[in-house]
Amino acid sequence: MRIKGIKLTTVSTLHYVRLIYRSCLFIAFLVAYIMFRFRGGRPVEEILEERPLIISIIWTVFTVEMIIRFFPSRFESPGAQKQFARNYIKTGNTNIDIQDNHGVMLAALVWILFNGIFGMLHMIGLLDDGIMILLCCAYSVCDMICILFFCPFQSWILKNKCCSTCRIYNWDYAMMFTPLFFVAKTYTWSLLVLSVALLIRWELTFYFHPERFSETTNGYLKCANCNEKLCTHKNQLRRLWKQIAEYTDRRLKQLEK
Repeated sequence: MRIKGIKLTTVSTLHYVRLIYRSCLFIAFLVAYIMFRFRGGRPVEEILEERPLIISIIWTVFTVEMIIRFFPSRFESPGAQKQFARNYIKTGNTNIDIQDNHGVMLAALVWILFNGIFGMLHMIGLLDDGIMILLCCAYSVCDMICILFFCPFQSWILKNKCCSTCRIYNWDYAMMFTPLFFVAKTYTWSLLVLSVALLIRWELTFYFHPERFSETTNGYLKCANCNEKLCTHKNQLRRLWKQIAEYTDRRLKQLEK
């Protein structure tokens, strides 16, 4: 697939597909919330529950996405797939070096405190269930933005080279569904429980097989073996934006003459 001269791998293309439908979901829920909440209507989640097909489709999509993460797949990012034994390529080096492991606790603390604020506002009644679900939808979009464009955890806390080597890659669903902890519904808590199970699986694998998570011991994490090429894609986007900025600047100067 190509977008204005930018070549995308299959994995990157799937990321864009997720970005599109998650963005549509967020916008739809935001519009519904504004329409039904601020016009004095019933809570939007109650209206959704009267349309179980919609909830079932959304729930199924995210559930299937998470279940796939439990198994090896060539359509998933190397960042998520490095945990599996079949993707462990011995380099001959036994020195396990995981630089971003030092920022794991800080990342977890930041996320807990950040969402704790929303949770507290929910418990005292300033935020309703609809806002927590809307926040969850926003996180789902931000998740794809982090992968495709810019990740604050990577840049400011973990300092990891790329998504492939990211120590907390499979935390994404648990982080995404954190606000659902405060929404006592079967369909919300089931998503949260499955996402936490995915996180626990990840952490147990790291505990027993840290060599799979280190670029020095696992050749699968080398750039040559990457099937995602997000670094190349991001560099292409940066060049494109630079070209657009240069073109805009030239046009403005021409108009000023």
